[in-house]
Order: sequence, then C-alpha cells, then structure tokens
Amino acid sequence: MQRYGRKFNCKQGRFRRKITCYIVINPGNFSNFKWAIRIASIIIICFVLFGCNSVYSTSEIINAQSQSTGIPAFLSQSNKYINEAFPDLSLNELFENSIQGKLNISGFFGIIVNLLGNEVKSGISAMIAILIIIVIHSILKAIIENLGNESTAKVAYFIQYLIIVSLVVSNFVDLLDIVKNSINEIINFMGLLIPILITLMLTTGAIVSTTVTESVLLFLINIIGTLIGNLIIPLILIGTSLSIVTSFSDKVQVSRLAKFVKSAVMWILGIVLTVFVCTLSIEGTLSSSVDGLTSKTAKAAVSTFIPIVGKVMGDTVDTVIGCANLLKNAVGVVGVIILFGIVVIPIIKVTVMWALIRLLAAVCETVADEKIVKLFDSIADSYKLLFGILISVSVMFIVGITIVLRITNVITT
Repeated sequence: MQRYGRKFNCKQGRFRRKITCYIVINPGNFSNFKWAIRIASIIIICFVLFGCNSVYSTSEIINAQSQSTGIPAFLSQSNKYINEAFPDLSLNELFENSIQGKLNISGFFGIIVNLLGNEVKSGISAMIAILIIIVIHSILKAIIENLGNESTAKVAYFIQYLIIVSLVVSNFVDLLDIVKNSINEIINFMGLLIPILITLMLTTGAIVSTTVTESVLLFLINIIGTLIGNLIIPLILIGTSLSIVTSFSDKVQVSRLAKFVKSAVMWILGIVLTVFVCTLSIEGTLSSSVDGLTSKTAKAAVSTFIPIVGKVMGDTVDTVIGCANLLKNAVGVVGVIILFGIVVIPIIKVTVMWALIRLLAAVCETVADEKIVKLFDSIADSYKLLFGILISVSVMFIVGITIVLRITNVITT
C-alpha cells in the first residue's frame, strides 16, 4: 500500500485552513483497472468491426432498403409497360443483374429484329394494296381518255384519290393514336418512377437535391404531357389536313401554311427539350454542391468527435449510403429499359411506314398523278413529325433520369 498526498488551501470565511488529502491506492488494483479498460475497448471495436458486419452484410442491407422503399411493388406495377415489347423479360431478374453489374442487353437486339420484320410485313401488305389501286386507275384512266370521255375520267380520278386518301389517312390516324397512347404511358410510368428515385435519393443524404429535383421533374412532366396532348398532336393533324387539301385542289393552295405548322411542331419540341435538360442540369448542379458539402461535413463530424468508434460509424454510414446509391442506379437502369420498351414498337412502326411511303412515292412517280405523289410526300413528313415526338420525349426523360443519377453519384463521392 502506498499513500499519495496533496496539500491545498481551503478558504472558509475568515479562516484559512491547510488540509492535506491522502488517496490510498493499491498499485496492483490500478494496473488491473487499466487492463480492464483496454480489454473492454478491444471487445467493443471487435464487435463493431466483425459482429455488425456478420449480422448486417451488404446484401442484407440492400434487401432491407429495397423492401422499405417499395422497389418490389414498383417492379410488379411496371411489368404492364413492357409486356407487349418484351413479354419474356423479368424485371426482378433485370434488377438483380443491374445490382450485380451483370446486365446483358444482347438479347434485346434479336427482339428488335423480330419486331422490325413483323412491322415490315404488315406495312408492305398495306402499301401493295395502295399500289394496286394506283395501277388499276392508271389503266382505266388511259382507256377512258382514249374514248374521249373527260367527265368519266374525272369521276374515276376522284374516286381513286378518295380511296387512296382513305387508306393512307387511316394508317396515319392509327399510328397517331399509338403514338399518343405511348406518350401517355411514358408520362404515367415517370409518375411511378419518380417517387422511387426520390426516396432513394433521400436515403443517400441528398435532401436539397431531392426537394429541388422532385418539384422540377413533376412540373416539367405535367407541362410536357399537356403540350403534347393539347397542342402538338392537334398541330400535326392540322398540318396533315392542310397538306391533303393542297394536294387535292388546284384552286386552294395552303402548302406554306402546312409547312409552317409542321415546322412549329419541331420548334416546340426543340424548345421543350432544351428547357427540360437545362433546368434539370442547373438546379441539380447547384443543389448537389450543397448536399455534397453537408454530407462530407456530417461524416467528418461523426468520425472526429465520437471517440473510439467514430471512424467505424463513419464507414458504416458510407456503406449504407453506398448500398442506397447502388439501388438507385439499378432502379434508374431498369427505368431506362422500361422507357425503351414503351417506345420501341411505336418507333419501329412509324419508321417502317415512313420508309414505305417514301418508297411508294418513288415507285408511283412514273405511273401515278403528281397530286398523289405530293400526298405521299406530305404524309411522309407527318410520319417524320411523329418519329420526332417519340424520339424527343424518350431522349428527354432518359437524359433526365441520367442527370438525377449523376447528381447523387457526385454527392456520395
């Protein structure tokens, strides 16, 4: 036993007293106490490093986050958007492959080739029917003109023209409905995808980016859907109708007005695409800077100011955020593939019909009337507008998804 003492002055009222305090310490007990502290610290660190990792592995964290954010429900609801284009595709398997980095898109090319072949066959049958009508009319027209009956020739011409216009416009209207339904499906799917992406963005700590991105995306998607349904589609119909009237009548010529309407459609699409991409990029860049600074400050504070296990806790936070970021990227990849599945059939249909109409105009130029050739050219231009709508909307939302993914990827790095 040893005695350690220290003298100090104690002031009480008027009196000063010198008090000597002695602390009696057993050196053996003090040494055991220090060893007990060291052993307890080692046990705590080992538990945090090895025990937590064994209980909560990365795969289990990913599964827990997937269930809590509603990703399985999202995948099951999204199956209806790809059943027509990719009936054998499993979104759950695609999602798992995206997480593991084993995404294989080689099978999509075979499906696209089959879809293209089917559309070419159906389009050729429709074009052959129109070509037969044109050839029959050319023969009848030559016979009637040789007989010298001009009134009968004009009646036969108008009948032929009306039949051809009916067939061509019928195919065009059917494709216009398909394009309109596809745009509506894209808008509905984006309304299903955005909440999942926003939730996963929150789990990565991107609070400011989430608030800004959600409002911007929802606003722009509603604006785009309204513009396409209430402005662009009617403008295409008006431009096509004016082109038909111009090609039919010699007295009424509104070709320049038809070209103006069609060019207005392209300008509107270009402006909408530019505004969408620029707005989302600028807002995302500014908000990601704030979120990145906040995230790094929080992780530094946890690692520095929490003793013993602060660094471990900081690494654990990085692991959880990394898992959420992985889920977000996988959902984004699945969303892009679903968007592609929505628009691939309409794009193939429109492209095939545009090419066949152009080919039909070139073939019929030697045997058909000039007005019919102009009709085919104007209808082909309308098909080009439908193609532009599909491509613009698809690229717009795919770029938007990519920007959202890139924003939170920058934050977590």
